[in-house]
Amino acid sequence: NTNPIRLTSIDPAFQLNTAIVDFGVGYGDLTYPVTIIRQMITPFTGVGSGANINDDNRGQTGSLWNSAYQGRIKNLTDGINSTKDDPDKSNLYNMLRIWRAHTFMVVTDTYGDLPYFGAGLGFIDGTAFPEFDTQESVYNDILNELESASAALSSSNDVVSQDVLYGGDIAKWKRLGNSLLLRAAMRLSKVDATKAQTFVAKAVAGGLMQSNDDNAVLRHNANFRNSMGTNLNGGQDGFYYLDVEFVNYLKTNNDPRLSVFAVRYVGAASNNDQKDQNSAGLGDSSPEVQIGMPQGFDVSSIAPAVEEDGLASLYDYSTLDKTRMGNAEAPSFLVTYSLTQLLLAEAIVRGWATGDASAAYKSAIEAHMEQLSDYPGNTTIAQSDIDDYVIAHPLTAGSEIELINTQYWVSSFIMGNEAWANFRRSGFPVVAPNPLRSSLTTEDFIRRLTYPDGEFVVNQSNIAVAISRQGADVLDTRVWWDVK
Repeated sequence: NTNPIRLTSIDPAFQLNTAIVDFGVGYGDLTYPVTIIRQMITPFTGVGSGANINDDNRGQTGSLWNSAYQGRIKNLTDGINSTKDDPDKSNLYNMLRIWRAHTFMVVTDTYGDLPYFGAGLGFIDGTAFPEFDTQESVYNDILNELESASAALSSSNDVVSQDVLYGGDIAKWKRLGNSLLLRAAMRLSKVDATKAQTFVAKAVAGGLMQSNDDNAVLRHNANFRNSMGTNLNGGQDGFYYLDVEFVNYLKTNNDPRLSVFAVRYVGAASNNDQKDQNSAGLGDSSPEVQIGMPQGFDVSSIAPAVEEDGLASLYDYSTLDKTRMGNAEAPSFLVTYSLTQLLLAEAIVRGWATGDASAAYKSAIEAHMEQLSDYPGNTTIAQSDIDDYVIAHPLTAGSEIELINTQYWVSSFIMGNEAWANFRRSGFPVVAPNPLRSSLTTEDFIRRLTYPDGEFVVNQSNIAVAISRQGADVLDTRVWWDVK
């Protein structure tokens, strides 16, 4: 009585692609990371409440944990197990290791201590209740995995043509692995500068991303849609707006990216007004008319702020253009050359790498502006505008760390998890905290997300050990590398 068409094995190349594609789902996370670091904001509360009121919404905080462990980590771990002893799948094995390290970096940056060494082994060896490992030990292994897996990739080994990122281009995978190694190393800048410097050197020596052609990006179409775009054009239409801190920074610095990021439906008195203007192509992307929404308000209390800003309603604030960057077929950028160059520039300033920090800084800004042309609609920034901006915004001596990481904030727009992690690591940009405290008691900003309720049910004893070691399971608790 056996189902004759039931799968008895899975192609590990498909498991890699599944983990990559799933990574793009909710990567921006409007509910927490994008809002915490003041790129976007919503005044609407309820089931989707989160950083907009600094709320520990357990229905939302565990979403990354659940999706990562139930899908990505399980597939990657199984794929690694099935390829580790097969010399004919050497490249695939190491690509799986690189993406697993990247996946775990995002998850541990979000929660702190977590099951790592015993994760995903339920089917393989019966480990049903994995222990929580310290974030320090997790990062130590992530660094080693990225170093060894990247170095082991070879064009003389197997070609993984199904690879959704690079079509089996091993040279690009090596550069991706080393760029992630640089990112992981820089996370340690405040807790272990010696180790950070050691692995920065290894990453640079191994070879980093060289241009936007190396970007790890998911291309969407009508059959494979961008989840953020579908939400903003669907159930969350009219919910999210550009934050006033973000808009004012871009306006003050005459940043041409604002005209790509933002649209304002001037005079909109309702969500229907927004939709009507959008349908008629009447949204205004001119930088001078953009007005960011302030934090510290919900729907019931924002009216005085709306009046002070001289607007018709809250729907009159600037929002992400749903026809361009917020389009349901817009690409999802996962790892980019621009962010890699900014980290390299900081490493050079710190004396951890050789080279010209100013040149890397300039290349990073140019790359991000050029990267925007990949979005649908009119998103190409004129070369003359790019040139004018980089000339007017050099890397000034004495302010390098702040300038580099403030640009990281802009270049990681709607890449929420990475933007938030770098904000905690670097302390930049300098922005005002959300005055709505809700679940925060000791910190100005959310430092981590809380574990999902289900983990307390199925893995209670192990999660209790992690909490006793790391600190209370609250939004104020800092992860290991995030020290004052």
